[in-house]
Amino acid sequence: MERRQKNQQQQNPRRNPLSSSSSSSSSHSSNRKSRYRPPNRASGDARARHREDSGLDSGDATTWDEPRSLARSIDERASAAGTRSSMGIREQQEQHQHHQDGENARDSREFASAVGTCPYMCPGMGEMAQRERLRDLAVFERLHGNPAKTSPELAVKKFCRTISTRHVQLSDIRPLSVLGSTLDYLMNLMNSTPEPFETVHDFIFDRTRSIRQDLSMQDILDKRAIHMYEKMVNFHVISHHKLRLSSSGPNSFNISSLHHLNMEQLAKVLTSLYNLYDLNRDHNSMHKNEPEYRSLYVLLCLNSESLPEGERLSLWFRRVPTPVIKSKEMTFARRILRYFRTDNYKCFFSTIAAEASYLQYCALEPYIDKVRALAVLLINNGGYKLHPYPIAHLSNLLMMEESEVESFCIACGLETSLDEQGNKVLPTKQPAFNHPKAGHGKYGFSGFENICRTL
Repeated sequence: MERRQKNQQQQNPRRNPLSSSSSSSSSHSSNRKSRYRPPNRASGDARARHREDSGLDSGDATTWDEPRSLARSIDERASAAGTRSSMGIREQQEQHQHHQDGENARDSREFASAVGTCPYMCPGMGEMAQRERLRDLAVFERLHGNPAKTSPELAVKKFCRTISTRHVQLSDIRPLSVLGSTLDYLMNLMNSTPEPFETVHDFIFDRTRSIRQDLSMQDILDKRAIHMYEKMVNFHVISHHKLRLSSSGPNSFNISSLHHLNMEQLAKVLTSLYNLYDLNRDHNSMHKNEPEYRSLYVLLCLNSESLPEGERLSLWFRRVPTPVIKSKEMTFARRILRYFRTDNYKCFFSTIAAEASYLQYCALEPYIDKVRALAVLLINNGGYKLHPYPIAHLSNLLMMEESEVESFCIACGLETSLDEQGNKVLPTKQPAFNHPKAGHGKYGFSGFENICRTL
């Protein structure tokens, strides 16, 4: 019996946990020390991007630096089951990945020169019929209000997150002419429907993403694409203004979510538009509308020292063409940036009223109440206690109606009163100032009528 147990231990040495753990740990540590290589961050990032592009997770890629015990255990399990070795599996995976990369490259070359043939805003035989069957029609796509019936004049192709160019037919892709007319239809829908704006925004938001998808699959990068991207920027910037006006009431949480998603897509569309400007640039010239659309990025980043990708704003300016930097639109944006960061509220408001375009005002609007709160704070702290500040003067300074000024001061935790002549005043040196909460009220801007004339 004892002799049999000794034979079993010799045949299966891993029955002794102490001896196996000590030997394996020492071999693992020696292997790690001898086989260590400093990480190449650049190549690692490239591989990660390649995995994302090819649809693979990081866990799907096998590495060559596996511990020997792990490779040995794989070989043992493979040989015991009569399968291939782990080295063979890795070679097969590499061959399969190489084959997949070749197919992806071939597909991208084919679609780079492809032109869609769908003559409608939505593919009729495929998507339109399926959405009718599933009753997946937006309120703007329903024929006579029927949720299961639409027409080519109403249905617009939806954005598909998991689309693959390998399985897309040219009949499902809209050519540039159809994409242009579809975008015009969507832009006209913004102001021609009685539906709430959040409903309109949700519809156009999705359908413009589908337009960008079709442009990308056909590799359309010319000046006609620039014109379309500028229209889509208009939609997102105006939505930035209109969603803010709708952000009160029982649906405020949903509006806030829409506002966040809108800003996210606005950043992406602006980035694509700037890339198109650079691709279609002749020497150091500038495109017709480039200065205004470049200035929007500066105005959207007033209270940020860096851009979303981590680049400082001062470095971002260096990459902007000189003619754009010298344009009146970019000069306006840089002055507003300087006034905002130096707390010069008087010049901030007067410059907006005198020079801002409608798009620039829509980008600036969320900052206006913040600067107003700063102005009230400075006036309250810097004034004389025996000399209250007249509300009428504050109204001209903040470019608000007097009734709105009084409401705004109350939202800041300050009290107003009447002087001996019966005029409303703001007593200074009040200790109870606090910044108004988000969504506390919607206040007008006295120069807004002049700004709207720039449309």
